[in-house]
Amino acid sequence: MRKELPPEVPGRAPEQGGGGGEEPAPALTGRQRLVKGLWPPRFTRAQLVVAVLLFGLGFGLAVQVASNSDSDSALRGARQEDLVRILDELDDRTQRLEDEKQGLEKQRQELENSSDQAEEARKQTVEKERQLGVLAGTVAAQGPGITMTIEDTKGTVQADMLLDAIQELRAAGAEAIQVNGVRVVASTYLTDSGKSVDVDGNKINAPYRFQVIGKPQDLEPALNIPGGVVQTLEKEQATVSIERSDKIVVDALRAAKQPDYARSSSQ
Repeated sequence: MRKELPPEVPGRAPEQGGGGGEEPAPALTGRQRLVKGLWPPRFTRAQLVVAVLLFGLGFGLAVQVASNSDSDSALRGARQEDLVRILDELDDRTQRLEDEKQGLEKQRQELENSSDQAEEARKQTVEKERQLGVLAGTVAAQGPGITMTIEDTKGTVQADMLLDAIQELRAAGAEAIQVNGVRVVASTYLTDSGKSVDVDGNKINAPYRFQVIGKPQDLEPALNIPGGVVQTLEKEQATVSIERSDKIVVDALRAAKQPDYARSSSQ
């Protein structure tokens, strides 16, 4: 008896035998091809360098934004009278710069209009020498200002905190500063020395007494701004007292130092 094969079904491929080869791989979809092309990633050296630079730039921007956010938070939490005081201090600094500009213009006009320009120039030179002597610490000075005393019974006050106080006083218009009998000048440096602080190599101990010549109405508010010097020291359990005075004497002197290399260009 003869058997006949069943008729082929239209549109259907004939079945392969078990040993006739492997089935073809299914076609990939568009998403699968995209994933396969992107992973694993392949980087060139130039791409890695650019990625590192972009990461560093992003990190720096993040730090700057965080710092600005901290400052903004401190100001947002400040009382209205503190904000008014900060604005007044900024106005005072602007006014001091304007006064200095007008003073320089006045000196120029006096030199141009004086009948005896040589004598006028000599007078101005002597006055400028006196002013520079005060700034350089080579002559004593007196005038209105403040005395700030920092009591540090816990030994938590460090050199950088005192340096912040000096910088804030300078920014507020301090013209002469003396700390525990040591004259502070432009080149002054402070370092920690155990429970003490060294100022230009001179060891000083608490209480730290600042004698400062300048406008008291500018100096004291500058130290008391929110998040400023006084609040920072009080967080370290130090006690700060500030006293205004019509006469502060800064009499600690610095020896005049002859420069090794710099010379006057007029010689």
